[in-house]
Amino acid sequence: MNKAEFVSDVASRAGLSQAQAEKAINAVIESIKDVMRKGDTLSLVGFGTFAVKHRGPRQGKNPQTGEVIEIAATNTVSFKPGKGLKDAVNE
Repeated sequence: MNKAEFVSDVASRAGLSQAQAEKAINAVIESIKDVMRKGDTLSLVGFGTFAVKHRGPRQGKNPQTGEVIEIAATNTVSFKPGKGLKDAVNE
């Protein structure tokens, strides 16, 4: 399912127009991004938890030359599904 199909599905389930559904979905996505940007955790009970995890610097290898390179530290987003989502997937 792509975003357009998702918007259409949300619009039909919520009784909204396509434009209203897209606006709502975009607002949710932006809100999640803002929470992640701040380094906070977002817990949606029954759905899951979004969290920012820090990856320290490490060494890697260039696969073409075998040369050792330094990989910089980064932040990444992790998602841990909640019980409700796990149960829905396993039905």
